[in-house]
Amino acid sequence: MSKTLLILTGHSKGLGRAILDQFLKKEGVEVLAISRTKLNIEASNLTQLPIDLSELEVLDKELESIFPIANYETIILINNAGWIGEIKPIGKLHPSEMRTQVNLNLLAPMFLTNSFVKSYKFTSSKNIVINISSGASSRPVSGWGGYCSTKAALAMFTLVAAKENKSDNFKFFSLAPGIVDTEMQADIRKSSDVDFPELEKFQDFKSNGDLSDPKEVAEKIDYLISNVEKFNEVIQDVRKF
Repeated sequence: MSKTLLILTGHSKGLGRAILDQFLKKEGVEVLAISRTKLNIEASNLTQLPIDLSELEVLDKELESIFPIANYETIILINNAGWIGEIKPIGKLHPSEMRTQVNLNLLAPMFLTNSFVKSYKFTSSKNIVINISSGASSRPVSGWGGYCSTKAALAMFTLVAAKENKSDNFKFFSLAPGIVDTEMQADIRKSSDVDFPELEKFQDFKSNGDLSDPKEVAEKIDYLISNVEKFNEVIQDVRKF
């Protein structure tokens, strides 16, 4: 039986929890899950590492323990943790909130991707990195200055990583999950229409039933991982497969 290691961030809720549930039920898969909150789950193939990924000094000290050198056939890193941040126009943002958002959405996945490549570059395993992106990475949204910017930067970082590691045993994806029914969407709907001109549209997504089920998105991510040879481009969107 093939042995797979999944390293997943932001597993305690939303899409991350759906991804966790999807992979915990698969045979031959071990999961190392990283989140600020530890779930009350007992599973022999699950290890939880409680880390606030916005605290980069703490993350830096843990990097060596996150990426074990072992006889895995496939090693997957899914950088899912993220934060919409303050939904306010530029000029009304607080520097401390901006710093937390950049740390969590951009620098933490950069740290983790960098350490992943360093750890597994010369191994025989099949190595897959999926950085969870957003349609906002390529579309400016008023009130989302920090979110759009961090997701755009992470997408470019992923493109560079893929360009530098052109080999059969490395695959990199910047993956937009669509508009998923999570707590982040609930937070968006609570924002002010003064600060967020598209508020009504996002409220309509919920009332019209247009939001994707996290479980369905997790299944799409599983399909991508199981069929990486079918996906040649780094930039991907679950709504297109």
